[in-house]
Amino acid sequence: MDKRKHKLFEAANGKNYLLPFVLVTTLFFLWGFAHSILDVLNKHFQESMNISKAESALVQAVVYGGYFLMAIPAGRIIRRFGYRSGVLTGLTLYGIGALLFIPGGMLLSFPFFLFSLFVIGCGLTCLETAANPYVTVLGSAEGAERRINLSQSFNGLGWIFGPLVGGLFLFSGEGEGDISTPYAIIGIVVILVAFIFSRIKLPEIETEEDSCAEQTSMEGSSVDSHASAQTSLWQHRNFVWGMAALFFYVAAQTGINSFFINYVTENASISNSEASLLLSFGGMGLFMLGRIGGSWVMSRIKAETVLLVCAVGAAAAMCILLTGAGTLGVAAFFLCYLCESIMFPTIFALAIRGLGEHTKTASSLLIMCIVGGAVAPVIMGAIADYSHNMALSFVIPLICFVIICCYAAAYRKLCS
Repeated sequence: MDKRKHKLFEAANGKNYLLPFVLVTTLFFLWGFAHSILDVLNKHFQESMNISKAESALVQAVVYGGYFLMAIPAGRIIRRFGYRSGVLTGLTLYGIGALLFIPGGMLLSFPFFLFSLFVIGCGLTCLETAANPYVTVLGSAEGAERRINLSQSFNGLGWIFGPLVGGLFLFSGEGEGDISTPYAIIGIVVILVAFIFSRIKLPEIETEEDSCAEQTSMEGSSVDSHASAQTSLWQHRNFVWGMAALFFYVAAQTGINSFFINYVTENASISNSEASLLLSFGGMGLFMLGRIGGSWVMSRIKAETVLLVCAVGAAAAMCILLTGAGTLGVAAFFLCYLCESIMFPTIFALAIRGLGEHTKTASSLLIMCIVGGAVAPVIMGAIADYSHNMALSFVIPLICFVIICCYAAAYRKLCS
């Protein structure tokens, strides 16, 4: 058993990468935390600055918009200077953006807060672009999937702590809540992590390793890889439609997270602080458990089948929410979070399957699809504002999950 654990972080050259893996895994926690605290921030701005739901959705729009604008520059930084430089760039931007909340708290300017969040979003883009592929090479090739699933579990832990900390500071019941302190603490922690990364020499991913990986892929599926080398990336329908599926998944996830607190406070008659606890331990707790169990399920059932079942379950949950149900609506949210948990990594993996030499380019383009998170919250907020019915806005994630159902159901045909 000890030997197996050792091999998980031991490369073919005999080097053990447990310490680098632990350090990089902290990044997964940090960006999970950064995303989930936005869901509390959304409701806080509505109340403290008297803005509409559509306006508060700009919180998500600027962060996820950063993904669209920064994905290609982040890829160039990593290709030219290495993964460690990508991580340091991401942490620096993340830290600066968080610390900007200190003057933001003095100015109480919503546009200034949005600018701060945009800087954070650019930093998160660099972190995700660097860390996801990096953990796959910190050990044996056969342990790559286990390592990234383990790292993603800590990402889920970050999603739990975000609403918990945000609710503690912003919905304390005393006045309008303190927005500067949590972000000042985050900023200091992130800068300290950046300092640690700058002092520790991390192994860089060699291009030779990439060549070996491609060669192994060619040996495993020579027909698919040979075909991919002779065809354009855009001729791979599983990738093209995978981009659309990923866009709509992130749109649905972000929209649901953004207005969870609004929905349950309006329909289940609970307070903001109670809603943030439900989101933290209920929704995000199930999200984390789903990620941990997802790899075990997919070792026995085909990934596209699991995706289809989960998309159907999430769509059914949205149908319940459209009725404006109270307690049943909370249960529907929990079902949705459990079903959502496996979607991002599964769609990502299905989209790049069989791409061969196009895999790196495809991965950067897929990261850009996270911009879906900038679109759905704004549309949902506008629907809620004009209809005065928060429940009605959940038709948007319903449409998104139906599209994901179609992708999962048609996947085999798309690959043929």
